[in-house]
Amino acid sequence: MSTKAPVVLLTGAASGIGAATARAFDDDGWTVYATDVRTEFPTDIRERCRCLGLDVTDSEQVKAVVDHIIEEAGRLDCLVNNAGYGVAGPVEDVSSDSVREQFDVLVHGPHRLAQAVLPQMREHGGRIITVSSVLGHTASPGLGAYSAGKAAVESLSDALRIEVAGADDIHISLVEPAWVETGFADGALGSLRDADRTPTYDRTYDALEDGWVLTGGPLATTPDAVATTVLAAATDEPPKARYPVGSFATFVRWTHWLPARLQDPIHRGFSRASAFLGRWL
Repeated sequence: MSTKAPVVLLTGAASGIGAATARAFDDDGWTVYATDVRTEFPTDIRERCRCLGLDVTDSEQVKAVVDHIIEEAGRLDCLVNNAGYGVAGPVEDVSSDSVREQFDVLVHGPHRLAQAVLPQMREHGGRIITVSSVLGHTASPGLGAYSAGKAAVESLSDALRIEVAGADDIHISLVEPAWVETGFADGALGSLRDADRTPTYDRTYDALEDGWVLTGGPLATTPDAVATTVLAAATDEPPKARYPVGSFATFVRWTHWLPARLQDPIHRGFSRASAFLGRWL
């Protein structure tokens, strides 16, 4: 059942940014393959998209899904890597197993998918877009493991972009929001429940549990805003290498260029202020 409409494969599409992005692509006339490790897709996503289960940590399943899409649709024009979750806690307290599992989703997942889609894209062109985060440039206290995963996938995408530059019309882009109004914070907080807490980091834990470090409070943007940006990365001619989402994300991203002696107090101050404001507002 080949299609003339452009085809996108989207991971992490059962909720939040992924579901909003699936709707945006469908509204723009794309054939959308919405995938997620959870298969409880919203009703409208099931009606509008072709939904498949996909665990991005399973190499065989990744290959099978990509092969299925190419066989059924006859083409694959865009891959959007959106699957992800957050492990919260100070670096000293986060277990190595938790960090390894998070990297398997945030970094190795996009790597597996790139290896699966590039042979077909080399023949017909295509785009690979990864939903990253400004934390890939500027780490946040209590989110070191998540920040590290995003930094790694940023470097992976940068290297891939340079490697395929000028070859066969393949383009690589990163979309970089700051906070987004999704279930990310609830998932990250869940990772704290059984943590062995080092008392030195009481303020960091307070900021994570009571403040805006995870949610962004009034600074958070909407999933629809991220989805609009992802669609732009899929349709711009030519696409940009990076797409910060919103003015605050742009500000946070550029603090990366400040010396550490200036960066560190900014992030410590935000963490403490957010804990206070989150508790009282």
